[in-house]
Amino acid sequence: MSDQIQFIVEKLNQEPFRKNYNLITFDSLESVQLLQLLNDVLGEIDPKHAVDIREELPEQTAKRMLSLLGILKYKPPGSISDLSAFRQGLVTGSKPVIYPVLHWLLQRTNELKKRAYLARFLVKLEVPAEFLQDDTVADINKQYEELMEAFKNLHKECEQLKTSGLSTAEIRRDISAMEEEKDQLVKRVERLKKRVETVQNHQRMLEIARQLRLEKEREESLAQQKQEQKNQLFHAEQRLQRAQLQLKEMHHAVVDSKPESLMKKLEEEINFNSYLVTEKLPRELESKKNSAYFLQKVVAEPAMSQSDLNVLEIKINEVNAQMNQLIEKRMMKYEPIDSKFSMYRQQASIISRKKEAKAEELQAAKEEMSSTERQMLQKTSQAHELEGSEVLKGDEFKHYVNKLRSKNTFYKKKRLEIAEITAEYGILQRTEELLKQRHEAIQQQLQSIEDKKGISGYSYTQEELERVSAVKSEMDEMKGRTLDNMSEMVKKLNTMVAEKKASLAPVIKELRQLRQKCQELTQECDEKKIQYDSCAAGLESNRSTLEQEVKGLFEECAQEESNYHYINCMKRNLEIQLQRAKEEMKAYVSPDPQERRKAIREQYTRMILEQENLGKKLREKQKAVRESHGPNMKQIKMWQDFEQLMECKRECFLKQQNQTAIGQVIQEGGKDRLVL
Repeated sequence: MSDQIQFIVEKLNQEPFRKNYNLITFDSLESVQLLQLLNDVLGEIDPKHAVDIREELPEQTAKRMLSLLGILKYKPPGSISDLSAFRQGLVTGSKPVIYPVLHWLLQRTNELKKRAYLARFLVKLEVPAEFLQDDTVADINKQYEELMEAFKNLHKECEQLKTSGLSTAEIRRDISAMEEEKDQLVKRVERLKKRVETVQNHQRMLEIARQLRLEKEREESLAQQKQEQKNQLFHAEQRLQRAQLQLKEMHHAVVDSKPESLMKKLEEEINFNSYLVTEKLPRELESKKNSAYFLQKVVAEPAMSQSDLNVLEIKINEVNAQMNQLIEKRMMKYEPIDSKFSMYRQQASIISRKKEAKAEELQAAKEEMSSTERQMLQKTSQAHELEGSEVLKGDEFKHYVNKLRSKNTFYKKKRLEIAEITAEYGILQRTEELLKQRHEAIQQQLQSIEDKKGISGYSYTQEELERVSAVKSEMDEMKGRTLDNMSEMVKKLNTMVAEKKASLAPVIKELRQLRQKCQELTQECDEKKIQYDSCAAGLESNRSTLEQEVKGLFEECAQEESNYHYINCMKRNLEIQLQRAKEEMKAYVSPDPQERRKAIREQYTRMILEQENLGKKLREKQKAVRESHGPNMKQIKMWQDFEQLMECKRECFLKQQNQTAIGQVIQEGGKDRLVL
């Protein structure tokens, strides 16, 4: 008890209670204070119970607490087995009653909060049967049950989403990363567009590339359809081969077997199938139904904690122990009587188990045989596809094996060569990728340097210059131009580059100023964005608190409305019952015999008298049947003997007729011989 009290005090001193108790102050609490403390803990679990117990009667407090403890599946300890004593202790605020309840509640507060929340929606309201006869009430009750099932499914989905591991922070990080990737892709696409715009007929080339992509996608879909049709054709051929093989087996079985062997085989199959249908499958089906029933029962019950499971396991062990003791007592009590039959029972059980085991082995062997047949069909089909329908034998097979060995050695050599080539190809490919990456990095660095220096496009101009110079050199080689023409062309190009640089200089200055202005504006935008985010977060927190308050008020309103409707229904039910009682009393007290006959009491008394008279008649009839049972059985036995006697006479008469007919035939044959 001291450990229990210490645990209660520690939990009450923590959030959300913060009572600041110690062992002495907690032990010195009066009964009313203990009850208020228990009510506060219950109010933390279910906010409906957060009330002041001084404002309600003790009976109402005890009823409310008992109902909530029943919903939470609290079981009083063994020392308080009587419910009336437990209720009395709860009303008076007895410490031996309150302390275990507080210890149990504070041990599993979060679990009980969830159970109380679910109980608000899953505890079914019991509607009397006479009310359900009304169509409107029955429809509303059906809608109520459907909504309850929908709530169960939604709650399960919500719990699964909570335990799935997805968090908003991870989702936000993923979204930000995807946005960054999107921005990079957009910039890359714009860069590529700028490069493509300088090429002649770029629109036509883009259109051709788009058509090429569409045709490739169409080619992939057609290839996929072709592969699916090939698979369907292969499966159809396999089914055809399986059917042909079964037909051949059936032909061989019919040709090689006799009718007696076929009948015997059919009888064995019929016996095995009848055993499966009449004994094995119904037993398995019954076990599956029982397991499904128990699983449905477990699903229908509310969630259970580990402590509840431990209690159930202890109860199961106790019941099993009691069953074993009763079985031992029964065996000791009836052992001399059933000693002769126990051996036969054991033998019968052993035979039945062996029969079941053999049936399972036979079924497994049949399944294995069918799987091997399928594998054989697949192998035969593969052999037909590879080498035709002929099967090699003897020397041909040896020659074929030697040929395969020589091909295998040749194949290994070629495979080694291919491996070396692929390795070298991989190295070259990797080198090419590294060079491309280095080239792209250098291009990006060069572009960033040009942007910093304010001469973006210089490298592109340089590339154009190189391209023009290459074209010029080719043209010089083709036409045989002299060095003077080449120098003139270079001078012209240099002058063009100088003109381009001179024309780009003012634009670069303006671009620098605009960049500085853009940086200032981005800084100001970031500051404003931070202010906006902070303000939005504050407003969002205020809105969430207001929404929670509104939600709580709506729930309270809905609860009060449900209580109001429940009280109205109970009131109407009581009024109807009172009206029935008044009508019954009026009919029973009425001097008119016709009115008194309409009373329910009179009707039941008449029915009782009728049933008593019927019972008397049946007892008399039973007595007469018992008295005439012996003579009637003797008469039946005499008639059976008489029937057997007449049957014997009929058989004797038929035998005599057959013998006389045979004698006449013999006499006629003798006469014919004499005539001859």
